[in-house]
Amino acid sequence: MAGTTVADDGLVERAFAGAARVLGAGPGTPAHHRMLEHVRATMGESKISVFRHLADGDEELARHANAAFEREYGELVAQGHCAPVPGAREAVEELCAAGRTVVLTTGFARATQDAILDALGWRALVALTLCPADTGPAGRGRPYPDLVLAALLRTGAVDDVRRVAVAGDTAYDMRTGVRAGAGAVVGVLTGAHGARELRGAGASAVLDSVAGLPALLNGLETDGPQPGEPGSDERQSGGAGAGRPEPGGSGPGGPVTPS
Repeated sequence: MAGTTVADDGLVERAFAGAARVLGAGPGTPAHHRMLEHVRATMGESKISVFRHLADGDEELARHANAAFEREYGELVAQGHCAPVPGAREAVEELCAAGRTVVLTTGFARATQDAILDALGWRALVALTLCPADTGPAGRGRPYPDLVLAALLRTGAVDDVRRVAVAGDTAYDMRTGVRAGAGAVVGVLTGAHGARELRGAGASAVLDSVAGLPALLNGLETDGPQPGEPGSDERQSGGAGAGRPEPGGSGPGGPVTPS
């Protein structure tokens, strides 16, 4: 969600301050700088996985650091530092109106995801939201395929993972979509990573923002070239053909999982 449908505006880095204190890395220290660089490099990864790395495998310390991070992030959201990416809500509503199933996923804990949904008034926007803990006992987030596969299994929207579309702002989102076998893996330029990083991680298309996703998916359901094929424009922000696939068709019909 953050960076894809929700504007981040540096909230992750600001919330990291609390976690850094738990990890013994005070502001301005070499350790703090090193840890912050790792946080930046792993944007999109499950947050508990990030803190396990920073805690050198100390599970208890990692959980304390993650709890501090989630608490600080939640406080920032409660203070009003949370806004949707322009056009994100409208894009989700358009996708739903077209009969697609939209699932919002995150690397945050459920409490933080719920705080974001409440702050934006998005509780009723989609039928399903997922966090790593929702994927099973292991609670694996990105870059594992679990969130995408859980969305498919829980919604039952389609019978082929190739008809699932994944959208996100990080390389980890792209790897998740590729590993899950999604038919469309779409990067957006409103978050952590640029077009080169997104394509390098497997993006089949890169958009200026998620606002262009409905038009892109409509275009993929026509007979035109697919992203990456000759004649296609891999960086699109709208303006494509419309139409929905017949049962068994090749276009990504849903669910759509903006990360």
